[in-house]
Amino acid sequence: MTITNPISIADLIAQKARTHPDLDVLTFESNGDCGGGDEIRTYRQLWENGQKIAAGLRAIGVRPGMRIALLLQNHPEFVEMMVAAALVGAVLVPIDPRTRGQKLAFMLRDSGCSGAVCAAYSSEGLAEAAHECPDLGWVAMVDAAMAPVGLKGFSLADWALADWLAAPLPDPLIESAVTDPAQAMELMYTSGTTGDPKGIVIPHARFMAVIAGNAAIFGFRADDRPYTGLSLTHGNAQFITLGTSLWMGLRAVISRRFTKSRLWPILGAHGCTVFNLLGGMVTAIYSEPERPDDADNPVRRVISAGMPAALWEKFARRFDVEIFEFFGAMEGGMTTHPVGEGPIGSCGRVAPGQVAKVIDEQGNEVPPGNPGEIVFRLADGPWPPVQYHNQPDASARKVVDGWLHSGDIVMMDADGWVFFQYRKGGGIRRNGDFINPAFVERALVEHPAIDDVFVYGVPAAGGAPGEKDVVAAIVPKGDPDPQAILRWARKRLEANMAPTYVQIVTEIPKTASEKPQERFLLQMFADDASSVHTLQGEQA
Repeated sequence: MTITNPISIADLIAQKARTHPDLDVLTFESNGDCGGGDEIRTYRQLWENGQKIAAGLRAIGVRPGMRIALLLQNHPEFVEMMVAAALVGAVLVPIDPRTRGQKLAFMLRDSGCSGAVCAAYSSEGLAEAAHECPDLGWVAMVDAAMAPVGLKGFSLADWALADWLAAPLPDPLIESAVTDPAQAMELMYTSGTTGDPKGIVIPHARFMAVIAGNAAIFGFRADDRPYTGLSLTHGNAQFITLGTSLWMGLRAVISRRFTKSRLWPILGAHGCTVFNLLGGMVTAIYSEPERPDDADNPVRRVISAGMPAALWEKFARRFDVEIFEFFGAMEGGMTTHPVGEGPIGSCGRVAPGQVAKVIDEQGNEVPPGNPGEIVFRLADGPWPPVQYHNQPDASARKVVDGWLHSGDIVMMDADGWVFFQYRKGGGIRRNGDFINPAFVERALVEHPAIDDVFVYGVPAAGGAPGEKDVVAAIVPKGDPDPQAILRWARKRLEANMAPTYVQIVTEIPKTASEKPQERFLLQMFADDASSVHTLQGEQA
Protein backbone atom coordinates (compact mmCIF):
# COMPACT_ATOMS: atom_id res chain seq x y z
CA MET A 1 0.00 0.00 0.00
CA THR A 2 1.49 3.29 -1.11
CA ILE A 3 1.32 6.15 1.37
CA THR A 4 2.35 9.63 0.32
CA ASN A 5 3.48 11.47 3.44
CA PRO A 6 0.14 11.93 5.24
CA ILE A 7 0.42 14.52 7.97
CA SER A 8 -2.76 13.56 9.84
CA ILE A 9 -4.98 10.56 10.39
CA ALA A 10 -7.54 12.19 8.06
CA ASP A 11 -4.97 12.25 5.23
CA LEU A 12 -4.07 8.62 5.92
CA ILE A 13 -7.69 7.43 5.85
CA ALA A 14 -8.40 9.49 2.70
CA GLN A 15 -5.54 7.77 0.88
CA LYS A 16 -6.51 4.31 2.08
CA ALA A 17 -10.15 4.91 1.12
CA ARG A 18 -8.96 5.54 -2.45
CA THR A 19 -6.60 2.56 -2.67
CA HIS A 20 -8.31 -0.08 -0.48
CA PRO A 21 -11.82 1.22 0.17
CA ASP A 22 -13.48 -2.06 1.19
CA LEU A 23 -10.78 -3.57 3.42
CA ASP A 24 -12.36 -4.40 6.79
CA VAL A 25 -9.50 -2.76 8.66
CA LEU A 26 -11.26 -2.56 12.05
CA THR A 27 -13.56 -5.04 13.77
CA PHE A 28 -15.07 -3.84 17.03
CA GLU A 29 -15.74 -7.06 18.89
CA SER A 30 -19.08 -7.12 20.68
CA ASN A 31 -17.64 -8.43 23.98
CA GLY A 32 -21.05 -9.87 24.73
CA ASP A 33 -22.45 -6.56 26.00
CA CYS A 34 -22.76 -4.24 23.01
CA GLY A 35 -26.39 -4.97 22.26
CA GLY A 36 -25.55 -6.66 18.96
CA GLY A 37 -22.85 -8.29 16.91
CA ASP A 38 -19.44 -7.09 15.84
CA GLU A 39 -19.18 -3.69 14.18
CA ILE A 40 -16.98 -3.56 11.08
CA ARG A 41 -15.32 -0.48 9.60
CA THR A 42 -13.71 -0.34 6.19
CA TYR A 43 -11.47 2.53 5.13
CA ARG A 44 -14.36 3.87 3.03
CA GLN A 45 -16.68 3.85 6.04
CA LEU A 46 -14.12 5.54 8.27
CA TRP A 47 -13.63 8.25 5.65
CA GLU A 48 -17.30 8.84 4.92
CA ASN A 49 -18.36 8.73 8.57
CA GLY A 50 -15.50 11.05 9.49
CA GLN A 51 -16.74 13.49 6.85
CA LYS A 52 -20.31 13.38 8.17
CA ILE A 53 -19.26 13.90 11.78
CA ALA A 54 -16.95 16.74 10.70
CA ALA A 55 -19.92 18.42 8.99
CA GLY A 56 -21.95 18.02 12.19
CA LEU A 57 -19.15 19.52 14.27
CA ARG A 58 -18.85 22.46 11.93
CA ALA A 59 -22.61 23.02 12.08
CA ILE A 60 -22.51 23.49 15.86
CA GLY A 61 -19.58 25.87 15.66
CA VAL A 62 -16.49 23.73 16.16
CA ARG A 63 -13.50 25.50 14.68
CA PRO A 64 -9.75 24.80 14.39
CA GLY A 65 -7.99 24.63 17.76
CA MET A 66 -11.14 23.93 19.78
CA ARG A 67 -10.94 20.98 22.15
CA ILE A 68 -13.40 18.12 22.37
CA ALA A 69 -13.53 15.58 25.21
CA LEU A 70 -14.09 11.92 24.31
CA LEU A 71 -15.56 9.90 27.19
CA LEU A 72 -16.03 6.66 25.30
CA GLN A 73 -15.18 3.01 25.49
CA ASN A 74 -13.87 1.43 22.30
CA HIS A 75 -16.62 2.34 19.82
CA PRO A 76 -16.13 2.75 16.05
CA GLU A 77 -17.20 6.34 16.58
CA PHE A 78 -14.05 6.91 18.64
CA VAL A 79 -11.92 6.41 15.53
CA GLU A 80 -14.35 8.33 13.34
CA MET A 81 -14.09 11.22 15.77
CA MET A 82 -10.30 11.12 15.33
CA VAL A 83 -10.77 11.50 11.56
CA ALA A 84 -13.43 14.20 11.96
CA ALA A 85 -11.37 16.21 14.43
CA ALA A 86 -8.45 16.31 12.00
CA LEU A 87 -10.77 17.43 9.22
CA VAL A 88 -12.00 20.42 11.24
CA GLY A 89 -8.67 21.01 13.01
CA ALA A 90 -10.05 20.31 16.50
CA VAL A 91 -7.99 18.82 19.33
CA LEU A 92 -9.31 15.65 20.96
CA VAL A 93 -9.07 15.06 24.71
CA PRO A 94 -9.54 11.30 25.31
CA ILE A 95 -10.64 10.61 28.90
CA ASP A 96 -11.30 7.29 30.60
CA PRO A 97 -15.14 7.17 30.59
CA ARG A 98 -15.12 5.96 34.20
CA THR A 99 -13.62 9.29 35.30
CA ARG A 100 -15.96 11.57 37.21
CA GLY A 101 -16.13 14.12 40.01
CA GLN A 102 -13.35 16.61 40.65
CA LYS A 103 -10.83 14.75 38.48
CA LEU A 104 -13.08 14.91 35.43
CA ALA A 105 -14.01 18.54 36.11
CA PHE A 106 -10.30 19.41 36.36
CA MET A 107 -9.52 17.78 33.00
CA LEU A 108 -12.42 19.52 31.25
CA ARG A 109 -11.50 22.91 32.70
CA ASP A 110 -7.76 22.54 32.26
CA SER A 111 -8.10 21.49 28.62
CA GLY A 112 -10.73 24.14 27.92
CA CYS A 113 -13.07 21.67 26.20
CA SER A 114 -15.86 23.40 24.32
CA GLY A 115 -17.84 20.18 24.00
CA ALA A 116 -17.83 16.48 24.76
CA VAL A 117 -18.84 13.19 23.17
CA CYS A 118 -20.10 10.57 25.60
CA ALA A 119 -22.35 7.52 25.93
CA ALA A 120 -25.06 6.62 28.40
CA TYR A 121 -22.55 5.00 30.76
CA SER A 122 -20.45 8.20 30.99
CA SER A 123 -23.20 10.83 30.78
CA GLU A 124 -24.05 10.91 34.49
CA GLY A 125 -20.43 11.57 35.49
CA LEU A 126 -20.18 14.20 32.77
CA ALA A 127 -23.32 15.95 34.01
CA GLU A 128 -21.88 16.12 37.54
CA ALA A 129 -18.62 17.65 36.31
CA ALA A 130 -20.14 19.91 33.65
CA HIS A 131 -21.70 22.21 36.26
CA GLU A 132 -18.14 23.23 37.20
CA CYS A 133 -17.06 23.75 33.57
CA PRO A 134 -18.67 26.94 32.21
CA ASP A 135 -16.85 26.67 28.88
CA LEU A 136 -18.47 23.34 28.04
CA GLY A 137 -21.10 24.34 25.50
CA TRP A 138 -22.42 21.12 23.97
CA VAL A 139 -22.65 17.37 24.47
CA ALA A 140 -23.12 14.74 21.76
CA MET A 141 -24.24 11.19 22.50
CA VAL A 142 -22.76 8.22 20.66
CA ASP A 143 -26.19 6.60 20.22
CA ALA A 144 -29.42 8.51 19.77
CA ALA A 145 -31.33 5.53 21.20
CA MET A 146 -29.46 5.80 24.49
CA ALA A 147 -31.17 8.03 27.03
CA PRO A 148 -28.65 10.69 28.11
CA VAL A 149 -28.71 9.66 31.76
CA GLY A 150 -27.97 12.61 34.01
CA LEU A 151 -27.97 15.14 31.18
CA LYS A 152 -31.74 15.52 30.92
CA GLY A 153 -32.66 19.07 31.80
CA PHE A 154 -29.04 20.14 31.74
CA SER A 155 -28.60 23.43 29.90
CA LEU A 156 -26.39 22.12 27.11
CA ALA A 157 -27.12 21.66 23.42
CA ASP A 158 -28.31 18.09 22.76
CA TRP A 159 -26.80 16.26 19.79
CA ALA A 160 -26.36 12.68 18.64
CA LEU A 161 -23.62 11.31 16.43
CA ALA A 162 -26.22 8.96 14.93
CA ASP A 163 -28.07 11.99 13.52
CA TRP A 164 -24.90 13.32 11.92
CA LEU A 165 -24.06 9.89 10.50
CA ALA A 166 -27.55 9.59 8.98
CA ALA A 167 -27.02 12.78 6.97
CA PRO A 168 -25.68 12.73 3.39
CA LEU A 169 -22.01 13.30 2.69
CA PRO A 170 -21.04 16.97 2.65
CA ASP A 171 -20.75 18.42 -0.86
CA PRO A 172 -18.04 19.35 -1.48
CA LEU A 173 -16.12 17.02 0.84
CA ILE A 174 -14.31 18.67 3.72
CA GLU A 175 -10.56 19.03 3.28
CA SER A 176 -8.31 18.49 6.26
CA ALA A 177 -7.67 21.61 8.32
CA VAL A 178 -4.31 20.19 9.45
CA THR A 179 -1.70 21.91 7.30
CA ASP A 180 1.18 21.90 9.80
CA PRO A 181 2.35 18.59 11.33
CA ALA A 182 3.22 20.48 14.52
CA GLN A 183 -0.46 21.27 15.14
CA ALA A 184 -1.90 19.60 18.25
CA MET A 185 -3.84 16.42 17.58
CA GLU A 186 -4.68 15.40 21.15
CA LEU A 187 -4.26 16.23 24.80
CA MET A 188 -3.62 12.93 26.56
CA TYR A 189 -3.72 13.17 30.33
CA THR A 190 -1.41 11.30 32.66
CA SER A 191 -3.03 9.13 35.31
CA GLY A 192 -2.47 11.75 38.00
CA THR A 193 -1.41 9.26 40.67
CA THR A 194 0.76 11.80 42.51
CA GLY A 195 -1.25 14.98 41.85
CA ASP A 196 -3.46 16.58 39.24
CA PRO A 197 -3.16 14.90 35.83
CA LYS A 198 -0.99 16.64 33.23
CA GLY A 199 -2.23 17.06 29.67
CA ILE A 200 0.48 15.97 27.22
CA VAL A 201 0.20 17.79 23.91
CA ILE A 202 0.46 15.21 21.08
CA PRO A 203 1.20 16.82 17.69
CA HIS A 204 -0.01 15.17 14.49
CA ALA A 205 3.64 14.67 13.53
CA ARG A 206 4.28 12.57 16.64
CA PHE A 207 1.31 10.28 16.06
CA MET A 208 2.13 9.74 12.39
CA ALA A 209 5.84 9.15 12.99
CA VAL A 210 5.18 6.59 15.72
CA ILE A 211 2.62 4.53 13.80
CA ALA A 212 4.83 4.59 10.70
CA GLY A 213 7.74 3.10 12.65
CA ASN A 214 5.89 0.51 14.72
CA ALA A 215 6.13 -2.30 12.16
CA ALA A 216 9.90 -2.29 12.38
CA ILE A 217 9.99 -1.77 16.16
CA PHE A 218 7.47 -4.42 17.19
CA GLY A 219 7.89 -6.86 14.32
CA PHE A 220 4.41 -6.66 12.79
CA ARG A 221 3.97 -8.68 9.60
CA ALA A 222 1.74 -7.93 6.62
CA ASP A 223 -0.46 -10.94 7.44
CA ASP A 224 -0.81 -10.20 11.18
CA ARG A 225 -4.19 -9.58 12.76
CA PRO A 226 -3.66 -7.47 15.91
CA TYR A 227 -5.98 -7.42 18.92
CA THR A 228 -6.43 -5.16 21.92
CA GLY A 229 -8.89 -4.82 24.76
CA LEU A 230 -7.07 -1.78 26.14
CA SER A 231 -8.85 1.55 26.01
CA LEU A 232 -8.31 3.82 23.01
CA THR A 233 -8.09 6.67 25.51
CA HIS A 234 -4.62 5.27 26.28
CA GLY A 235 -1.56 5.53 24.06
CA ASN A 236 -0.81 1.79 24.03
CA ALA A 237 -4.00 0.80 22.21
CA GLN A 238 -4.16 3.96 20.13
CA PHE A 239 -0.55 4.11 18.92
CA ILE A 240 0.32 0.42 18.71
CA THR A 241 -2.80 -1.54 17.76
CA LEU A 242 -5.03 1.07 16.11
CA GLY A 243 -2.43 3.32 14.52
CA THR A 244 -0.20 0.54 13.21
CA SER A 245 -3.19 -1.34 11.76
CA LEU A 246 -4.48 1.76 9.97
CA TRP A 247 -1.01 2.48 8.59
CA MET A 248 -0.22 -1.07 7.44
CA GLY A 249 -3.72 -2.18 6.46
CA LEU A 250 -3.87 -4.88 9.14
CA ARG A 251 -7.33 -6.16 10.09
CA ALA A 252 -7.35 -5.24 13.78
CA VAL A 253 -9.85 -6.54 16.33
CA ILE A 254 -10.75 -4.23 19.21
CA SER A 255 -12.94 -5.15 22.19
CA ARG A 256 -15.15 -2.65 23.94
CA ARG A 257 -13.17 -3.45 27.07
CA PHE A 258 -10.69 -6.05 28.31
CA THR A 259 -12.21 -9.26 29.71
CA LYS A 260 -9.73 -11.89 30.84
CA SER A 261 -12.19 -14.79 30.73
CA ARG A 262 -13.04 -14.14 27.07
CA LEU A 263 -9.58 -13.20 25.83
CA TRP A 264 -8.54 -16.51 24.27
CA PRO A 265 -11.97 -17.30 22.76
CA ILE A 266 -11.96 -13.87 21.10
CA LEU A 267 -8.44 -14.35 19.76
CA GLY A 268 -9.34 -17.77 18.42
CA ALA A 269 -12.63 -16.73 16.86
CA HIS A 270 -11.01 -13.87 14.93
CA GLY A 271 -7.67 -15.51 14.17
CA CYS A 272 -5.67 -12.80 15.93
CA THR A 273 -1.90 -13.30 15.80
CA VAL A 274 -0.62 -10.40 17.96
CA PHE A 275 -2.01 -8.74 21.05
CA ASN A 276 -0.66 -6.17 23.45
CA LEU A 277 -1.01 -6.11 27.20
CA LEU A 278 0.23 -4.27 30.26
CA GLY A 279 1.83 -5.78 33.33
CA GLY A 280 -1.28 -5.53 35.46
CA MET A 281 -3.13 -7.78 33.00
CA VAL A 282 -0.59 -10.60 32.97
CA THR A 283 -1.43 -11.86 36.44
CA ALA A 284 -5.14 -11.79 35.71
CA ILE A 285 -4.74 -13.74 32.46
CA TYR A 286 -2.34 -16.28 33.94
CA SER A 287 -4.52 -16.86 37.00
CA GLU A 288 -7.38 -18.21 34.87
CA PRO A 289 -7.77 -22.00 35.34
CA GLU A 290 -5.41 -23.95 33.11
CA ARG A 291 -6.94 -25.81 30.17
CA PRO A 292 -5.39 -28.59 28.11
CA ASP A 293 -5.87 -26.50 24.97
CA ASP A 294 -4.28 -23.28 26.31
CA ALA A 295 -1.62 -23.46 23.61
CA ASP A 296 -4.17 -24.08 20.86
CA ASN A 297 -4.52 -20.47 19.72
CA PRO A 298 -3.46 -18.42 16.67
CA VAL A 299 -1.31 -15.95 18.61
CA ARG A 300 2.38 -15.86 17.72
CA ARG A 301 3.48 -12.73 19.62
CA VAL A 302 2.50 -10.86 22.77
CA ILE A 303 3.66 -7.23 22.94
CA SER A 304 4.07 -6.66 26.65
CA ALA A 305 4.88 -3.70 28.86
CA GLY A 306 5.61 -5.05 32.33
CA MET A 307 5.77 -8.84 32.00
CA PRO A 308 6.71 -10.17 35.49
CA ALA A 309 9.99 -12.06 35.32
CA ALA A 310 8.51 -14.90 37.38
CA LEU A 311 5.80 -15.48 34.77
CA TRP A 312 7.70 -14.65 31.56
CA GLU A 313 8.75 -18.17 30.52
CA LYS A 314 5.71 -19.83 32.09
CA PHE A 315 3.33 -17.53 30.21
CA ALA A 316 5.15 -18.10 26.91
CA ARG A 317 5.21 -21.89 27.39
CA ARG A 318 1.63 -22.27 28.60
CA PHE A 319 0.11 -20.28 25.73
CA ASP A 320 2.80 -21.09 23.13
CA VAL A 321 3.56 -17.43 22.38
CA GLU A 322 6.68 -15.33 22.07
CA ILE A 323 7.11 -12.31 24.34
CA PHE A 324 8.25 -8.95 22.99
CA GLU A 325 8.79 -6.67 25.99
CA PHE A 326 9.14 -2.90 25.86
CA PHE A 327 9.13 0.19 28.05
CA GLY A 328 7.83 3.55 26.90
CA ALA A 329 5.90 6.64 27.90
CA MET A 330 3.62 9.05 26.08
CA GLU A 331 6.21 11.81 26.47
CA GLY A 332 8.79 9.61 24.73
CA GLY A 333 11.74 7.40 25.55
CA MET A 334 11.68 3.70 24.78
CA THR A 335 13.50 0.45 25.42
CA THR A 336 12.81 -2.76 23.51
CA HIS A 337 13.50 -6.40 24.33
CA PRO A 338 13.34 -8.43 21.09
CA VAL A 339 12.23 -12.04 21.23
CA GLY A 340 14.97 -14.46 22.25
CA GLU A 341 17.50 -11.82 23.25
CA GLY A 342 18.77 -10.59 26.60
CA PRO A 343 17.96 -11.56 30.17
CA ILE A 344 14.44 -12.46 31.30
CA GLY A 345 12.92 -9.60 33.29
CA SER A 346 14.63 -6.79 31.40
CA CYS A 347 12.45 -4.25 29.61
CA GLY A 348 15.15 -4.08 26.94
CA ARG A 349 17.85 -1.85 25.59
CA VAL A 350 17.35 1.70 24.42
CA ALA A 351 15.41 1.81 21.14
CA PRO A 352 17.19 2.58 17.83
CA GLY A 353 17.70 6.29 17.24
CA GLN A 354 17.90 7.05 20.96
CA VAL A 355 20.55 6.98 23.64
CA ALA A 356 20.00 6.63 27.37
CA LYS A 357 21.85 6.82 30.65
CA VAL A 358 21.00 6.30 34.32
CA ILE A 359 21.62 9.22 36.68
CA ASP A 360 21.47 9.97 40.40
CA GLU A 361 19.61 12.87 42.01
CA GLN A 362 22.51 15.22 41.26
CA GLY A 363 22.44 14.35 37.57
CA ASN A 364 25.61 12.24 37.63
CA GLU A 365 25.68 9.00 35.65
CA VAL A 366 25.75 5.97 37.94
CA PRO A 367 27.87 2.82 37.37
CA PRO A 368 26.19 -0.23 35.78
CA GLY A 369 24.01 -2.18 38.18
CA ASN A 370 23.14 0.83 40.34
CA PRO A 371 19.63 2.31 40.53
CA GLY A 372 18.85 5.74 39.16
CA GLU A 373 16.55 7.66 36.85
CA ILE A 374 16.72 6.74 33.17
CA VAL A 375 17.00 9.74 30.84
CA PHE A 376 16.89 9.77 27.04
CA ARG A 377 18.35 11.77 24.18
CA LEU A 378 18.07 11.39 20.42
CA ALA A 379 21.13 9.78 18.85
CA ASP A 380 21.60 12.76 16.55
CA GLY A 381 20.70 15.62 18.88
CA PRO A 382 18.70 16.86 21.87
CA TRP A 383 15.28 15.50 22.77
CA PRO A 384 12.50 17.74 21.42
CA PRO A 385 10.64 19.82 24.03
CA VAL A 386 7.69 18.15 25.75
CA GLN A 387 4.65 20.35 26.25
CA TYR A 388 2.30 19.88 29.17
CA HIS A 389 -0.82 21.96 28.60
CA ASN A 390 -0.94 24.99 30.93
CA GLN A 391 2.15 23.77 32.83
CA PRO A 392 5.28 25.54 31.53
CA ASP A 393 7.32 24.71 34.65
CA ALA A 394 6.60 20.99 34.38
CA SER A 395 7.36 21.16 30.66
CA ALA A 396 10.73 22.81 31.35
CA ARG A 397 11.63 20.15 33.96
CA LYS A 398 10.82 17.29 31.60
CA VAL A 399 13.60 18.04 29.11
CA VAL A 400 16.79 19.49 30.62
CA ASP A 401 19.94 20.14 28.57
CA GLY A 402 18.53 17.99 25.77
CA TRP A 403 17.79 14.99 28.03
CA LEU A 404 14.25 13.68 28.54
CA HIS A 405 13.73 12.84 32.21
CA SER A 406 11.48 9.79 32.49
CA GLY A 407 10.81 9.90 36.22
CA ASP A 408 11.38 6.12 36.32
CA ILE A 409 13.98 4.41 38.48
CA VAL A 410 15.80 1.57 36.72
CA MET A 411 19.03 -0.41 36.80
CA MET A 412 21.11 -0.84 33.64
CA ASP A 413 23.67 -3.63 33.41
CA ALA A 414 27.07 -3.42 31.71
CA ASP A 415 25.55 -4.65 28.42
CA GLY A 416 22.87 -1.96 28.36
CA TRP A 417 19.90 -4.11 29.45
CA VAL A 418 17.46 -2.08 31.53
CA PHE A 419 15.53 -3.41 34.54
CA PHE A 420 12.60 -1.29 35.71
CA GLN A 421 12.46 -0.69 39.48
CA TYR A 422 9.72 1.78 40.33
CA ARG A 423 8.25 5.15 39.46
CA LYS A 424 10.23 8.00 40.99
CA GLY A 425 8.57 8.87 44.29
CA GLY A 426 6.64 5.61 44.15
CA GLY A 427 8.96 3.22 45.98
CA ILE A 428 8.13 1.89 49.43
CA ARG A 429 10.71 2.96 52.03
CA ARG A 430 10.89 0.39 54.83
CA ASN A 431 13.55 0.26 57.53
CA GLY A 432 15.66 2.65 55.49
CA ASP A 433 15.58 0.56 52.30
CA PHE A 434 13.49 1.07 49.19
CA ILE A 435 11.33 -1.91 48.28
CA ASN A 436 10.28 -2.56 44.71
CA PRO A 437 6.57 -3.52 44.89
CA ALA A 438 6.91 -5.47 41.64
CA PHE A 439 9.20 -8.00 43.32
CA VAL A 440 6.59 -8.67 45.98
CA GLU A 441 3.82 -8.94 43.38
CA ARG A 442 5.86 -11.40 41.33
CA ALA A 443 6.16 -13.68 44.36
CA LEU A 444 2.51 -13.45 45.34
CA VAL A 445 1.23 -14.13 41.84
CA GLU A 446 2.55 -17.67 42.21
CA HIS A 447 0.07 -18.38 45.03
CA PRO A 448 -2.74 -20.62 43.70
CA ALA A 449 -5.44 -18.77 45.67
CA ILE A 450 -4.61 -15.31 44.27
CA ASP A 451 -6.41 -14.06 41.16
CA ASP A 452 -4.90 -10.55 41.06
CA VAL A 453 -2.55 -8.55 43.28
CA PHE A 454 -1.24 -5.03 43.77
CA VAL A 455 1.33 -4.04 46.40
CA TYR A 456 1.51 -0.55 47.88
CA GLY A 457 2.53 1.21 51.08
CA VAL A 458 0.75 2.83 54.02
CA PRO A 459 2.33 5.04 56.70
CA ALA A 460 4.27 2.82 59.08
CA ALA A 461 2.39 1.91 62.24
CA GLY A 462 5.52 2.85 64.22
CA GLY A 463 5.26 6.42 62.97
CA ALA A 464 8.76 6.75 61.49
CA PRO A 465 8.78 9.68 59.05
CA GLY A 466 8.76 8.52 55.43
CA GLU A 467 8.59 4.86 56.41
CA LYS A 468 5.82 2.60 55.14
CA ASP A 469 4.34 -0.80 55.86
CA VAL A 470 3.69 -3.11 52.92
CA VAL A 471 0.12 -3.91 51.87
CA ALA A 472 -0.75 -6.68 49.42
CA ALA A 473 -4.21 -6.02 48.00
CA ILE A 474 -5.40 -9.31 46.55
CA VAL A 475 -8.39 -10.55 44.62
CA PRO A 476 -8.76 -14.14 45.86
CA LYS A 477 -10.03 -17.25 44.20
CA GLY A 478 -12.83 -18.63 46.31
CA ASP A 479 -12.75 -18.26 50.10
CA PRO A 480 -9.34 -16.82 51.03
CA ASP A 481 -7.18 -17.62 54.05
CA PRO A 482 -5.21 -14.38 54.67
CA GLN A 483 -3.10 -16.03 57.37
CA ALA A 484 -1.96 -18.79 55.02
CA ILE A 485 -1.15 -16.22 52.34
CA LEU A 486 0.92 -14.13 54.77
CA ARG A 487 2.84 -17.20 55.98
CA TRP A 488 3.39 -18.32 52.39
CA ALA A 489 4.78 -14.88 51.47
CA ARG A 490 7.19 -14.82 54.42
CA LYS A 491 8.72 -18.10 53.33
CA ARG A 492 9.47 -16.74 49.87
CA LEU A 493 10.43 -13.11 50.46
CA GLU A 494 13.11 -11.30 52.39
CA ALA A 495 11.83 -10.18 55.76
CA ASN A 496 11.87 -6.51 54.75
CA MET A 497 9.78 -7.22 51.65
CA ALA A 498 7.12 -9.47 53.17
CA PRO A 499 3.67 -7.83 53.41
CA THR A 500 2.61 -6.45 56.74
CA TYR A 501 -1.02 -6.60 55.66
CA VAL A 502 -3.18 -8.57 53.26
CA GLN A 503 -6.16 -6.59 52.02
CA ILE A 504 -8.98 -8.67 50.52
CA VAL A 505 -10.80 -6.88 47.67
CA THR A 506 -13.25 -7.95 44.96
CA GLU A 507 -11.19 -6.19 42.29
CA ILE A 508 -8.14 -3.97 41.94
CA PRO A 509 -9.40 -0.54 40.82
CA LYS A 510 -7.55 0.39 37.64
CA THR A 511 -7.29 3.17 35.10
CA ALA A 512 -8.04 2.77 31.40
CA SER A 513 -4.38 1.85 30.93
CA GLU A 514 -4.71 -0.92 33.55
CA LYS A 515 -2.70 0.98 36.15
CA PRO A 516 -3.87 0.19 39.68
CA GLN A 517 -5.40 3.20 41.41
CA GLU A 518 -3.69 3.27 44.76
CA ARG A 519 -5.74 6.12 46.20
CA PHE A 520 -8.93 4.01 46.14
CA LEU A 521 -7.19 1.14 47.90
CA LEU A 522 -5.84 3.53 50.52
CA GLN A 523 -9.37 4.77 51.13
CA MET A 524 -10.67 1.22 51.40
CA PHE A 525 -7.80 0.38 53.77
CA ALA A 526 -8.87 3.26 56.04
CA ASP A 527 -12.63 2.66 55.80
CA ASP A 528 -12.95 -1.12 55.91
CA ALA A 529 -10.87 -2.67 58.67
CA SER A 530 -12.59 -6.03 58.22
CA SER A 531 -10.87 -6.52 54.86
CA VAL A 532 -7.33 -5.94 56.25
CA HIS A 533 -5.44 -8.74 58.00
CA THR A 534 -2.08 -9.14 59.75
CA LEU A 535 -0.11 -12.30 60.37
CA GLN A 536 -1.33 -12.54 63.96
CA GLY A 537 -4.89 -12.83 62.74
CA GLU A 538 -5.81 -9.42 64.08
CA GLN A 539 -7.69 -7.04 61.84
CA ALA A 540 -5.80 -3.81 61.35
